[in-house]
Amino acid sequence: MRFDADLHYLDNAATTMVDPAVADAIHTAMLHHWANPSSLYDPAVLAHGALSTARAKVAKTLGCQPKELYFTATGTESNNLAILGAVASRRAWGNKIVVTGFEHPSVQLPIRALKEQGFTVVEIMPRADGTLDVDELIDAVDKSTVLACCMAVNNETGARQDIARFAAGVKERNSRCAVHVDAVQAWLRVRVPLKNVDSLAVSGHKVHAPKGIGALYLRSGYHWTAPILGGGQESGVRPGTENLPYAVGLGVAAEQGARTMAARTAAIKALNERLRAGLAEIPEVTINSPADAVPEVLNFSQHCVKSQTMLNYLSDRHVYVSSGSACEKGEPSHTLTAMGCDDNTIDTALRISFCADNTPEDVDALLEGLKSGLRELQHI
Repeated sequence: MRFDADLHYLDNAATTMVDPAVADAIHTAMLHHWANPSSLYDPAVLAHGALSTARAKVAKTLGCQPKELYFTATGTESNNLAILGAVASRRAWGNKIVVTGFEHPSVQLPIRALKEQGFTVVEIMPRADGTLDVDELIDAVDKSTVLACCMAVNNETGARQDIARFAAGVKERNSRCAVHVDAVQAWLRVRVPLKNVDSLAVSGHKVHAPKGIGALYLRSGYHWTAPILGGGQESGVRPGTENLPYAVGLGVAAEQGARTMAARTAAIKALNERLRAGLAEIPEVTINSPADAVPEVLNFSQHCVKSQTMLNYLSDRHVYVSSGSACEKGEPSHTLTAMGCDDNTIDTALRISFCADNTPEDVDALLEGLKSGLRELQHI
């Protein structure tokens, strides 16, 4: 890493380090904007102003109006609010949900819970190369479909989806069907067009803001029913006193991320290509990520050593990677399973995820550790 030559952190899809400028903004907000932004006296008015400024900064990066952007605690909360609110307002006329087969658990599990309540759920699995047939997803939508979900970038393989085509196709088949996009791994990495999208979720800790802050976009005029009841904060979409300091931090992270997006993408693409070239020299390795995946994420299998064993070996060398989504907590990758990968591919998979703080030395340390691990661990 740029600030610590001995640290090789390559698990940025799980979480990113908080940017010092973001931390400074949060610290300042804690000291100076301590009042409840929903109150009416002068300190509260100042706090509300800071919250509004942060909202506008985040909304600008998404291409939406500030009034369409609501602060939440996490990407998981944003996804759950979007899904449950969409279904609650449509269950009187429909009972079908269409979703990809490799969504994040925060989309997958609430939809499975709705299935247990009687909804018909159609899951469209990815192809063997990790890509998704968007036309198949669209074709599954009919007049009884109340919700269609498609993540913009897969968190395990980096596979990117054509959200514009997905959203337009769904609306063409059923204009009343809600379209939701999990953009947690896409935000500030790729552009996600909002045309025909009704709701979209993002998270702070994937973009160098702290854990505990996220946001939800809801299209203006969108028919949606709040599943959580309480005060009138966030226009009733997400009741509960806002985490103002973290919202301010999210605004700073959004502003910085948008400003550096092109340069970051170029630098990270170079790191991805360096890693791919190094992996090509290791006969045991096969790449699981699609060729057009975002450069931030590269998933591969080495077919010789169990993922957790290799993770421990690399960790001892201060190289930190993962075997998949941190939310799975060591469970077999549901994304690779959905792709139809065999057990050996799944059991030996590693996910590398970059940020702009990574360096070529991080890639070299990983490759050296991987080669050494394959030599040593196969004989244990």
